[in-house]
Amino acid sequence: MALETERKFKVWNEDWRQGSSGQLLKQGYLCVDPERTIRVRIEGTEAWLTVKGPVEGFSRLEFEYKIPLLDAEAMLLNLCQSSPIEKIRYRIPFKGHIFEVDEFLGDNLGLIIAEIELENEGEYFERPEWIGEEVTADMRYYNNNLSKHPFCLWKNP
Repeated sequence: MALETERKFKVWNEDWRQGSSGQLLKQGYLCVDPERTIRVRIEGTEAWLTVKGPVEGFSRLEFEYKIPLLDAEAMLLNLCQSSPIEKIRYRIPFKGHIFEVDEFLGDNLGLIIAEIELENEGEYFERPEWIGEEVTADMRYYNNNLSKHPFCLWKNP
């Protein structure tokens, strides 16, 4: 059983971009409800199917399986419940951790979120200066919600 412990933050400035290069990700949701999310994701020439349980604190169950690229493309085109999310993901090392900075495209253009995966909810980590307000508990910032309620439609981001 895999447990994902993740925290999300707004990004305040562009300092994280120094020397970083990103990878385009495209993902869609086959199932979204409060108890489970099933996602298909393409990154470059690789694809995964991911099943996540409900969020409790900063953690939830997560199971991820590599799948054939053609299967993922067909799922994105034919089976997703809403529009796929497109974003560029940057992996930024900082003081013993990796921050994944997602720069969203399309209807979520303008939104930049940093995530950090931790070993447990109490794990200490230092925040880079470009990290802003924590939004882990704000469900609007979860990708499955962004696919249904994109950033461009928000009145108060």
